[in-house]
Amino acid sequence: MPSKVRIALDAMGGDVGAAVVIPGAAISLHRHREIEFLLVGDRAKIEPELEKHPALKAASKIIHTDVAVAMHDKPSQALRRGRKTSSMWLAIDAVKKGEADVVISAGNTGALMAMSRFHLRTLPGIDRPAIAGVWPTKRGESVVLDLGAAIGGDAHHLVSLAVMGAAMASVLFDKPRPTVGLLNIGTEEIKGHEEIREAGDRLRAVNLPELDYLGFVEGDGIGKGLADVIVTEGFSGNIALKAAEGTARQMAELLRNEMQRSWLSKLGYLLARSAFKALRDKMDPNKSNGGVFLGLNGIVVKSHGGISSEGFAYAIDVGYEMAHYDLLNKINQMLNREGGALSSVQTAQEAVS
Repeated sequence: MPSKVRIALDAMGGDVGAAVVIPGAAISLHRHREIEFLLVGDRAKIEPELEKHPALKAASKIIHTDVAVAMHDKPSQALRRGRKTSSMWLAIDAVKKGEADVVISAGNTGALMAMSRFHLRTLPGIDRPAIAGVWPTKRGESVVLDLGAAIGGDAHHLVSLAVMGAAMASVLFDKPRPTVGLLNIGTEEIKGHEEIREAGDRLRAVNLPELDYLGFVEGDGIGKGLADVIVTEGFSGNIALKAAEGTARQMAELLRNEMQRSWLSKLGYLLARSAFKALRDKMDPNKSNGGVFLGLNGIVVKSHGGISSEGFAYAIDVGYEMAHYDLLNKINQMLNREGGALSSVQTAQEAVS
């Protein structure tokens, strides 16, 4: 574990930029005093915010650029226009050069993935990176991936996701052998696409020491917390994420309307206020902010673009945990050591065939 965790922040990213990024960094620094920040962006916008937070100012260094990737830019446009000059690129470059342990941005997701993959490259054995997020469940939290980085994927890709997701869960949840499930349309072994069934066969046959494969999990099993890690390809994962977010907003709106319908419902709310507060805290999107790009030669965390400073601080917290507990090295060892996860799975595949 490094004694200091160096975090590069894209201070120009997101809907607001430095006005959210800097206060968020101050909140996270209060929780993790060993963080050092590289604040990448327009000095004229960063310094006024930084003056409000003396402790953060003492723990930060500014890398100036006035070039920012727009939220509407296509990935190809961002690479062409912002390569080597934008705040997003320079923050990623700090990780590439070893000047930072992790980069965090609330900017354009497609651009961040394209730049990260282009500049950092993927780990040996990984074809495509994935976005992994923390999902609140009845039992606590689960890691869910892929949330939209790569559409489709063969059995090898799904097994890679399982291994990387297990590494992330072991760091976040302090579990040496997290449980893993493959998202599917049913729990029976005959259900689902061929690549999902094949991935299940491989994981079952190899019985990896780094994870405990449980089998297939249906969509409602995510919220039930049936596994520490839920694995799916990016198309289904993104639909599941957006459906869950939309349902949560709908339920909150319906509940709010019902609570205001009559004096009896208002009285009921007052009597159950503590329960509603606990529910609101449990479902707070701020606390689930921070999607980790897994499979790259560097740690990259994506924050929601329209998040508050408190929410951005949670994304920094995720990045801190990933770097502090050496996620990258853990994934590398699991994937590529002699007799490691992917080589073991390959042997198991041949045995199954």
